Amino acid sequence: MWDQLWTDIRIATVAPGGDGFGLIDGGALAVDGERIAWVGPAAELSAAPQQLARTVHAGAGRLVTPGLVDCHTHVVYGGNRALDFDLRTQGMGYAQIAAAGGGIRSTVAHTRHLSAEELAAEALPRVRALLADGVTTLEVKSGYGLDVASELKMLRAARLLGTLLDVELVPTLLALHALPPEFAGDRAGYVDLVVRELIPAAAAEGLAVAVDVFCESIAFTRDECARALEAARAHGLAVKVHADQLSDLGGASLAAEYGALSADHLEFTSAAGVEAMAATGTVAVLLPGAYLMLGETQRPPVAALRAAGVPLAVATDSNPGTSPCTSLPLAIALARAQFGLTAAEGLAGATRNAAQALGLGDSRGIIAPGLRADFCLWDLGHPREIGYWLGRGACHGVVRGGRPRAC
Repeated sequence: MWDQLWTDIRIATVAPGGDGFGLIDGGALAVDGERIAWVGPAAELSAAPQQLARTVHAGAGRLVTPGLVDCHTHVVYGGNRALDFDLRTQGMGYAQIAAAGGGIRSTVAHTRHLSAEELAAEALPRVRALLADGVTTLEVKSGYGLDVASELKMLRAARLLGTLLDVELVPTLLALHALPPEFAGDRAGYVDLVVRELIPAAAAEGLAVAVDVFCESIAFTRDECARALEAARAHGLAVKVHADQLSDLGGASLAAEYGALSADHLEFTSAAGVEAMAATGTVAVLLPGAYLMLGETQRPPVAALRAAGVPLAVATDSNPGTSPCTSLPLAIALARAQFGLTAAEGLAGATRNAAQALGLGDSRGIIAPGLRADFCLWDLGHPREIGYWLGRGACHGVVRGGRPRAC
């Protein structure tokens, strides 16, 4: 006998192939423990629901999709950057904003000042907002500490958040994000610190599963990033790359060279970068929130990525400076409106492909027997409505690891 059974539901399995939705009308979904036990048309159940499961849930015709996976966030930080946005809309550039007390250094100062517990407390409302819109797994990056102690503290805060909210948070060490003020005249010294102390410390304490780098003209060079990625692999950590957001420094090809789970942003990625990602299976993570807030005009090469068979994921990039977004369905809508994703691509981008971008594609992201029982029930009629409504909280409830919860 199954533990739980949901009936009277319309299921979008998001299994590959077909129309991309994998729709099952008049469906049923069974759960044993933390795993999906059975899925299919209710008419194919072998007996009455009450004879098959200890608990039967009436779905009232609701739409069911895999739980959403936010594969790129920076939700742990101190303070906010509302001032930056206000000044940016008035025409100020990065240097002027920094001189006015904004910029990443303001976030670093706030973050360094807070304890892990205080950082987790500040992040709680942001994470709760993501969960309320259907997220069941999310990545959390460090990157606003910029010294060994503060970066590790951010990762500990992420671990604490997972405990407080009973949700799976995937911790990533953003090892090269920005040059800290104390190393303003010593780039090589900071990269050495990251490679020789920070990455080994995060690995030794088990605080991160991956290392990320920001390969960009305002951040770190391709060679500097390669050093960090090499160190990450030497310590058994997966790798990811912030790539080609503002210029083409070869970030996408760097990601492919090191077998990265994902390359993220990609506005300026070249044909060679697309080809390299396709050859290695590196996921392209699109971040439309930052594209919108920064007023960018160079779109990621979605058509080329699609044609090459590169998996397309969508994430909020939730962060204080360039994407203060706490809704993954909103990010899907932005990706569809700005980058031309289809409805099926948007949903797969926040489920199946997002799970792959975190190295979790074998355990979640679609609805199938044997996978983790992470799914959402929506007050919607069709999966194309996810990423259509703007600002509508349509998530009725979620199941995380077999545990039902209200949104």
